[in-house]
Amino acid sequence: MPLFEVETESHIIITWAQDQDAAAAVVTDAYPTEKVLRLIRRPRDTWVISKSALGISGPVDVCHTARDCLSKAHGDKVHAIRLYMHETGTDLERARKVIESNMVMGW
Repeated sequence: MPLFEVETESHIIITWAQDQDAAAAVVTDAYPTEKVLRLIRRPRDTWVISKSALGISGPVDVCHTARDCLSKAHGDKVHAIRLYMHETGTDLERARKVIESNMVMGW
């Protein structure tokens, strides 16, 4: 099954689907109010995100608080960052790095 990259106004979703219509349906189910901005079929069946591109250096530990925030936010990164800041008292930049690094690791 092909791997698709779908960008919406607030998210980049990576999903396996039979075709582009099925990939778009995954996004519509998950984020019904968001418009699909870009939908492409990936040339391979894997997806790699550079930690350095996210501003993350050194080893990254799985953070249960970050994963809990992601779960409560239903995968909405911005909402998860706000929850993490509220729960830990950390600043925006650190919260962003923690949430994004845990998203990369497949929360």
